[in-house]
Amino acid sequence: MASKPLRILLVNQAFYPDVVATALVLTDFAKGLTERGHQVTVVASGRGYDDRQRKYPSHENWEGIEIHRIWTPGLGKSSKWRRLIDFASFWISASLILLKLPRFDVTVCLTSPPLISILGTLVAQIKGGAVVPWIMDLNPDEAVAAGWLRAGSLPEKLMSALQNWSFSKSARIIALDRFMAERLLAKGVPEHLIHVDAPWSHDQVVKFDPTARASFRAEHRLEGKFVVMYSGNHSPCHPLDTVLAAAERLASDDRIQFLFVGGGSEFKKVQAFSHEKKLPNITTLPYQPIAKLSGSLSSADLHLVVMGDPFVGIVHPCKIYNILSIGTPFLFIGPSQSHVGDLSDVLDDPNQARMARNGDTNAVVQQIRAAVQTGIMDPNPAARRLSLNFSHDSICPRLIQLLENTSA
Repeated sequence: MASKPLRILLVNQAFYPDVVATALVLTDFAKGLTERGHQVTVVASGRGYDDRQRKYPSHENWEGIEIHRIWTPGLGKSSKWRRLIDFASFWISASLILLKLPRFDVTVCLTSPPLISILGTLVAQIKGGAVVPWIMDLNPDEAVAAGWLRAGSLPEKLMSALQNWSFSKSARIIALDRFMAERLLAKGVPEHLIHVDAPWSHDQVVKFDPTARASFRAEHRLEGKFVVMYSGNHSPCHPLDTVLAAAERLASDDRIQFLFVGGGSEFKKVQAFSHEKKLPNITTLPYQPIAKLSGSLSSADLHLVVMGDPFVGIVHPCKIYNILSIGTPFLFIGPSQSHVGDLSDVLDDPNQARMARNGDTNAVVQQIRAAVQTGIMDPNPAARRLSLNFSHDSICPRLIQLLENTSA
């Protein structure tokens, strides 16, 4: 029990019962805060993050957490104008809700939809209280890196100015890795405001499970296959062109099956590529419920982690922590100067942590063939030990303490 219970507001597009990464982490965080005796309110979307047809109650109290959910038209991510309308409607509805809610001691804003911390800062300036942006992805940097926004354009300058203003009013800012912290420092954020902690793994519910592995592989006809898995958000920040080119090259090797699990704007492109090229070695599945996540992740023999070169320090490859906790080998496709590059250096095991560059299809094919040749490996103890640094029990209490100290 905290010595001084706080009124804490959490703002993010996704929250329970959604199963995307930020929803799971924020749900863990909210539950941890309530267990410490704090009064927690959440403002989130009333639609599923990936399944826009799924709707949630507009208001409910769940495990002591008061949840206000926002109506949006649910136009999806197939075009920029659809995204823009969904984001704008979230902003407008969130503004109305935040202005009606009472003052909070601390407001924590994640970064979906983009720049939502600006709204949290504006309301806190009116009502009082501390604001802590928790940067899951950094905008407008992400929009520029993805080619959605031109650097130096008037919209980019305006968004950067508003974001920098929000940062200047923040009590603390949570960055996910040293590369993100370096970007914040380059924007003029004082070093003492930046707290670096990764989003934790779901190690409370996810572990290597040989029984669930066998069941999942049987359910999806993967028995006898060497499964190469990409699991999570399929986003332009994690370009899959090189992986798909490798899958096409390896289509004649019936030992290998590529399994894409999750959703996001690029998920349908994977499905379309598989259909167009008539590739039987590609299987796609939607996001798996948390109860099946151990079986899904354990079913892989080689996990894929992909980071687009321009996105280092802008987005964070949080999928790596569940992979480490399970102990399965992984192939990282991206720049060596990155967070996953740092973790690979710590592991110092070329069979456990394989590396290739974006665009180098030959290297990806070679690494996958080498992994098949090595054979199915037992869960790696070194990877599991490293994962303890990123466990829920290591990081969540530290961030709760950060909020309690921020409000003091």
